Amino acid sequence: MSLAWTVLILSGVLEAVWASALDASRGFRRLWPSVLFLVSLLASFLGLAYAMLEIPVGTAYAVWVGIGAVLTAAWAMATRRDRPTLLRIALLFGLVACVVGLKVVS
Repeated sequence: MSLAWTVLILSGVLEAVWASALDASRGFRRLWPSVLFLVSLLASFLGLAYAMLEIPVGTAYAVWVGIGAVLTAAWAMATRRDRPTLLRIALLFGLVACVVGLKVVS
């Protein structure tokens, strides 16, 4: 796996971090979740931009969003902010399959 793909995957993880921190900030009323949001947002976008130097924009963006969406949803279910259902979990596995598929065909 190339450095660009590694950075893209880590940036997708950071997308989940900033999305969860944004929720935890309660509209930027809590300092540390707000700081975590800003730091992880910046790092996530910088990583995405770096990855796009080597990976086509459509693939990079879809993988970045897919990783972030799956991890954010999984975290919300794990912390009981969202209700886990079999259908939600199955759909998240489908999203993971699509992200893996994009890597395979790239």
